Amino acid sequence: MYLKKSTNSKTGRTQLSIVEGYRDQNGVSRTRVIKNIGFLDVVEKDYDDPIAYFSEMAKQMTEEKKAAKKPLLLKLDPNELLPVGTDNTRNFGYLAFSKIYHQLGIHNFWANRQRMTKAKYNLNSIFRALIYSRLIDPDSKKGSFESFDRFFDKTDFSLDDLYRSLSFFKKYQTDLKLWIHEHIRSAYGRDTSLVYYDVTNYYFEIDKEDEVKTRGVCKEHRPNPIIQMGLFMDTNGLPITYGLFPGNTLDKQTLIPLMKSIVNDYGLGKVIVVADRGIITGDNISELLLDHNGYVFSYSIRSSDKAFKDYVLDEEGYQSIGEDGFKIKSRLEPREIWVTQYPSGKKKKVAVDEKHVVFYSPAFAAKAQHERERAVEKALSLIKSPGKYSRSASHGAAKYIRNISFDKSTGEVLLNKGTSLELDENLIAEESKYDGYYAIVTSEHEKADSEILDIYRGLWKIEETFKITKSDLETRPIWLSTYEHILAHFMICYTALVISRILEYRIGRKFSATTIIESLRKCNCTLLDKNTYLFGYYDEVLDTLGKDLDIQFNRKHQTLKEIKAELAKTKR
Repeated sequence: MYLKKSTNSKTGRTQLSIVEGYRDQNGVSRTRVIKNIGFLDVVEKDYDDPIAYFSEMAKQMTEEKKAAKKPLLLKLDPNELLPVGTDNTRNFGYLAFSKIYHQLGIHNFWANRQRMTKAKYNLNSIFRALIYSRLIDPDSKKGSFESFDRFFDKTDFSLDDLYRSLSFFKKYQTDLKLWIHEHIRSAYGRDTSLVYYDVTNYYFEIDKEDEVKTRGVCKEHRPNPIIQMGLFMDTNGLPITYGLFPGNTLDKQTLIPLMKSIVNDYGLGKVIVVADRGIITGDNISELLLDHNGYVFSYSIRSSDKAFKDYVLDEEGYQSIGEDGFKIKSRLEPREIWVTQYPSGKKKKVAVDEKHVVFYSPAFAAKAQHERERAVEKALSLIKSPGKYSRSASHGAAKYIRNISFDKSTGEVLLNKGTSLELDENLIAEESKYDGYYAIVTSEHEKADSEILDIYRGLWKIEETFKITKSDLETRPIWLSTYEHILAHFMICYTALVISRILEYRIGRKFSATTIIESLRKCNCTLLDKNTYLFGYYDEVLDTLGKDLDIQFNRKHQTLKEIKAELAKTKR
């Protein structure tokens, strides 16, 4: 095979293609195009020397074809012994991540920024190694560095180089997020007319607080300092962008600042924000409507006024759906919200026209009852033995106990003179009335109840996304202390998350991102001799990914040259 350069005499433009020679059935020599590359003036924008690059590609493709025809001969010494510390196992599954990494053009992003630095180390080599490590075997930055040799990519940089690069990653984090967004939109047709938003937090093992890591309401009920993350996701389950906030920032305070910072850069246009009740405030609703956006928010029935509660419990208007007792109803009704006035800072009541969708699910009712029973059981134990509990250990149970208070410094239960701990039977009875009932408030008056419900149910995708970051990618606990390194850490974890979600999307969600990551982690190979590797794992996930990504995961033996050829394919 060779690189063919065809110049059009009229336009003067040169077309590049990789061709090979062959003989037809009559023995006549002919050529056929193996790969159309494009016009030279176009590819010059992406490659410094496209002629050299694609000439080498043609040469590699020829060698691959020749190698595929040769039988594999192994020379094994039965008396050969392994030295102490030998580890000949390497991961091959990461080639799937390499494919998406290069499809998103992240290598080009860092190559372009590299020119603006005096760094002698390769930013792209370090960044991609950290991404692959985060996906295959999450560890600290030092731990990841010490095991980079599990991959087949070159890692010609030091640990000091890695730490220095984190400052560059932080510097360009905003640009990289936008770059990834635009490439996803180009490759997959991103739809941002409907976006999901949620907030979670990640805890630090470093106990010292600063302007970023502060103590707040930890979703895992830990006393450690935390950092808040707000995340936007599209209807396909692909992340759009994220923002970080100090740990003591309330969930509801994160939405508008993050939206205003991205709405123009990301070309969102008019969007409908879908979020849970932790985000719903009068100020958030007011800002969304003033910016000509919409919302679909869950609404706390137990915290609502008497009129809303009466509407929920009133059987009139409910329609039964199915045979399991599910029922739903809706109404168009003005609702008063408190909106902050500027510059005075005073609150003012404003009426907004909303659609209220209320539904009841027996399954949700049973779940709520079961969870309360467990909390009440814990509350009774606390009342009996308060010395065994602290503020964090009593989560979920303390609200059902009258007269309970905690020491601010130690978190221990305080036993005040003249009072005793008592179970709040009235609260339990009041809460139980609304078991199984859920309410959604929305600006989208014209949408059918079923459509509103389907839109809201999409929130599980973002909840699952947070689960992936915490479990599969092990984003926390965070051991870093400097501001720049913390921001770089989240940029690395976010990029790894996007890549895993894209793989899930590409195969039609036949397998979850978690299942995909697990299979690719198992796709390892072991060195048999100086040049040949043995593969011993193959499943349906790898079969599906291999067909979609054009990667041969099912070969039992591959030479190092063949493996590198497969790796090179993922970078085209």
